[in-house]
Amino acid sequence: MDPRQNPYAPGAGTKPPALVGRNEQIEAFDILLERLERGYTAQSEIITGLRGVGKTVLLDVFRDTAEARDWATVEWEVEKNAPFASKMATQVRRALLQLAPKARWTERALRAAAVLKSFTLTFSPDGGMTAGLDVDALAGAADSGALSEDLSDLLVAVGDAAAEHGVGVVFLLDEIQFLKPADLEALIVALHKGSRRSLPVTLVGAGLPQVPRLTGEAKSYSERLFRFVTIGRLDPGTDARDALILPARDLGVELEPAAVDLVVEYTQGYPYFLQEYGRIIWDETSASPVTLGEVASLLPLIEAKLDESFFRVRAERTTELELRYLYAMARLGPEAHRASEVARGVGRTVEQAGPIRSRLIDKGLLYTPGHGLAAFTVPQFDRYMLRCHADLAG
Repeated sequence: MDPRQNPYAPGAGTKPPALVGRNEQIEAFDILLERLERGYTAQSEIITGLRGVGKTVLLDVFRDTAEARDWATVEWEVEKNAPFASKMATQVRRALLQLAPKARWTERALRAAAVLKSFTLTFSPDGGMTAGLDVDALAGAADSGALSEDLSDLLVAVGDAAAEHGVGVVFLLDEIQFLKPADLEALIVALHKGSRRSLPVTLVGAGLPQVPRLTGEAKSYSERLFRFVTIGRLDPGTDARDALILPARDLGVELEPAAVDLVVEYTQGYPYFLQEYGRIIWDETSASPVTLGEVASLLPLIEAKLDESFFRVRAERTTELELRYLYAMARLGPEAHRASEVARGVGRTVEQAGPIRSRLIDKGLLYTPGHGLAAFTVPQFDRYMLRCHADLAG
């Protein structure tokens, strides 16, 4: 088929042509916004899941949904060791300017700008984040130097401004597991204060499966502040098939049912893998319907592409010892494994292997689904390790 018409979208965070299996999450977010608009309380949301399941895609859909309701939306991907307070100042400034042009700011919006000025001068003394706001800092607000307290003042002020304009503000944070514990705690405290006042300020964070544990460690009441949503593979009987079939069908191309079965079975319904397999099928076949034999013959090509674009880039971030640890886990299977089992696989005690495991968790390659357990954050990473690093078997 003509590659210029290829409908599949296997990019990082790229919205697929057929967004299936996520209607429940989209509807829940719409309800969240409407409740806040009506002055009711509503839990912020944390979306968790493995790599490639569509967390970033959902954040983009939520942004579009919020903007359609005239909400101010601020979004960013959290980076390790990035200065959190200055980033928040930048994003709140953006939110204020989205709520209304300065010429139409209400009294509360002007107060929010003054609180932002105080916050910025406290955590970024050059004050660059408030350039162009033309306000003086509000003494006694957001200027204590305690991040939790000052961020609470800031979010309450911007929430008051949004309420006066009849809309709200939603923060969309990706890779939220990379927030430092103190920054995560401050964010939770600030959101809690806004929630207690029924202000239209909310957060949707997306991250790896360890995020619920991290929020619980930051503040014990986080389980009541957030609605935790886990997304994963698509239903193999319906949604996974539709994700593959519908984009091609819209362009007049069909796949034999047996060919679809093979793709769904191989990809296990993971959204990114379905898009990558669909893209290669489109580029490498010439006529409709696409047959089982054609799809099966493309398996080496799809594995080579996944190795190159999805797996290897993560493996290359590890040391040789860390790679051996991952290989030992892969030999045990795709599920979660006890630290003692993996340690034996690398010829070390649990204590000796502990720092290796911790570094892999810190790098986002492993997570801990339970005490003493670790699992891959990347689906099918065990297959990749066994396929491409068999030299580590000895």
